[in-house]
Amino acid sequence: MSTLTVTAKGQVTLRRDVLRHLGVHPGEKITVDKLPDGRISVQAARQTGQISDVFNYLKRESGPSLSIEEINNLTAQAWAGKR
Repeated sequence: MSTLTVTAKGQVTLRRDVLRHLGVHPGEKITVDKLPDGRISVQAARQTGQISDVFNYLKRESGPSLSIEEINNLTAQAWAGKR
Protein backbone atom coordinates (compact mmCIF):
# COMPACT_ATOMS: atom_id res chain seq x y z
CA MET A 1 0.00 0.00 0.00
CA SER A 2 1.26 3.49 -0.86
CA THR A 3 0.81 6.57 1.28
CA LEU A 4 0.27 9.80 -0.62
CA THR A 5 0.41 13.41 0.56
CA VAL A 6 -2.35 15.94 -0.12
CA THR A 7 -1.02 19.37 -1.16
CA ALA A 8 -2.38 22.71 0.05
CA LYS A 9 -4.38 22.84 -3.21
CA GLY A 10 -6.01 19.51 -2.39
CA GLN A 11 -4.05 17.62 -5.05
CA VAL A 12 -2.50 14.17 -4.85
CA THR A 13 0.25 12.84 -7.11
CA LEU A 14 0.06 9.15 -7.90
CA ARG A 15 3.38 7.34 -7.87
CA ARG A 16 4.83 5.93 -11.07
CA ASP A 17 4.30 2.32 -9.96
CA VAL A 18 0.59 3.03 -9.33
CA LEU A 19 0.19 4.66 -12.76
CA ARG A 20 1.99 1.73 -14.37
CA HIS A 21 -0.35 -0.67 -12.56
CA LEU A 22 -3.33 1.27 -13.95
CA GLY A 23 -1.81 1.31 -17.43
CA VAL A 24 -1.97 5.11 -17.52
CA HIS A 25 0.53 7.23 -19.45
CA PRO A 26 1.21 11.00 -19.31
CA GLY A 27 -1.71 12.98 -20.71
CA GLU A 28 -4.23 10.19 -20.21
CA LYS A 29 -7.14 10.41 -17.81
CA ILE A 30 -8.29 8.38 -14.83
CA THR A 31 -11.73 8.02 -13.28
CA VAL A 32 -12.43 8.21 -9.57
CA ASP A 33 -15.57 6.76 -8.02
CA LYS A 34 -16.62 7.64 -4.47
CA LEU A 35 -17.42 4.52 -2.45
CA PRO A 36 -19.01 4.12 0.98
CA ASP A 37 -16.95 4.66 4.13
CA GLY A 38 -14.83 7.43 2.56
CA ARG A 39 -13.11 5.11 0.08
CA ILE A 40 -12.50 5.74 -3.60
CA SER A 41 -11.92 3.55 -6.64
CA VAL A 42 -9.37 4.76 -9.20
CA GLN A 43 -9.07 3.28 -12.68
CA ALA A 44 -7.86 4.22 -16.13
CA ALA A 45 -10.49 6.07 -18.18
CA ARG A 46 -11.02 4.15 -21.38
CA GLN A 47 -12.14 6.00 -24.46
CA THR A 48 -15.60 5.24 -25.66
CA GLY A 49 -16.68 5.07 -29.25
CA GLN A 50 -15.86 2.98 -32.25
CA ILE A 51 -13.38 3.24 -35.08
CA SER A 52 -16.31 3.76 -37.44
CA ASP A 53 -16.95 7.13 -35.73
CA VAL A 54 -14.13 8.65 -37.82
CA PHE A 55 -15.18 7.34 -41.23
CA ASN A 56 -17.04 10.46 -42.33
CA TYR A 57 -14.43 13.06 -41.27
CA LEU A 58 -13.01 13.38 -44.79
CA LYS A 59 -16.35 13.31 -46.52
CA ARG A 60 -17.37 16.48 -48.35
CA GLU A 61 -20.76 18.04 -47.70
CA SER A 62 -21.49 18.08 -51.43
CA GLY A 63 -19.81 15.67 -53.76
CA PRO A 64 -17.59 12.63 -53.38
CA SER A 65 -15.10 12.02 -50.58
CA LEU A 66 -11.55 13.27 -50.95
CA SER A 67 -9.20 11.07 -52.91
CA ILE A 68 -5.92 9.82 -51.44
CA GLU A 69 -4.04 12.28 -53.68
CA GLU A 70 -6.17 15.19 -52.44
CA ILE A 71 -5.63 14.15 -48.83
CA ASN A 72 -1.86 13.90 -49.40
CA ASN A 73 -1.78 17.34 -51.05
CA LEU A 74 -3.75 18.93 -48.19
CA THR A 75 -1.49 17.26 -45.65
CA ALA A 76 1.66 18.46 -47.41
CA GLN A 77 0.29 22.03 -47.57
CA ALA A 78 -0.60 21.96 -43.89
CA TRP A 79 2.85 20.72 -42.88
CA ALA A 80 4.41 23.43 -45.06
CA GLY A 81 2.29 26.07 -43.30
CA LYS A 82 0.39 26.95 -46.47
CA ARG A 83 -3.02 26.10 -45.15
